[in-house]
Amino acid sequence: MIKKIILLADDDRDDAEMFCEALADIDENIICHCAENGSEALKMIEKQNEIPEVVFLDLNMPIMNGWECLKQLKSDERYKNIPVIMISTSSYKNDMDTAANLGAVCYFIKPTNFKDLKEVLRSITTNLENGLKESLSNLETNKYLYVFL
Repeated sequence: MIKKIILLADDDRDDAEMFCEALADIDENIICHCAENGSEALKMIEKQNEIPEVVFLDLNMPIMNGWECLKQLKSDERYKNIPVIMISTSSYKNDMDTAANLGAVCYFIKPTNFKDLKEVLRSITTNLENGLKESLSNLETNKYLYVFL
């Protein structure tokens, strides 16, 4: 089977652990790499031989937040086509608008329980090999996910 690489940048270790555990439950071919901030995420992308299928960026992290990381990814010719999903506990419309304007493909409000997280991640990662935009465009309305296609 083909491995699918996903990068998560989130400084909350419990959230990151739950996120990667959910992905492992969904598909054993998903490899979840975790960074604690945007700067570390950019370094991981540069060091890896394979570009991630998708990058999840938490908004609020120390050293480099998700906004700054998103700006750098989208301004770099090598990485500008990597789909980025912004994640946060915030449901402020202004944050969603900013994510869309900076080039994120969607905005993901962190669910409070494992079952909901797994359901949303399953929706996102199903058919990743056909492209994230296609997977997202097929999603039904979800209270945690706001898609900008």
